[in-house]
Amino acid sequence: MRDFAWTIGRHEDDILNYFEIPITNGAVEGMNNKAKVVSHRYYGFRTANTYITALYHCLGKLPEPELVHRFL
Repeated sequence: MRDFAWTIGRHEDDILNYFEIPITNGAVEGMNNKAKVVSHRYYGFRTANTYITALYHCLGKLPEPELVHRFL
């Protein structure tokens, strides 16, 4: 309980700041989570360009491009 009180005391200004301007980093955390899901889905692609393209398409809700190679 003492550690909790010290933590609240250390972050008192930040906690009170939230009530003045209620902005959170929830949107950024959500986007980071989506990027992590995309990286797991595209595991095995060898170039950063492919990963960046996948991020653009998934985070922008665009259709995925046709790949050069087809797997049967």
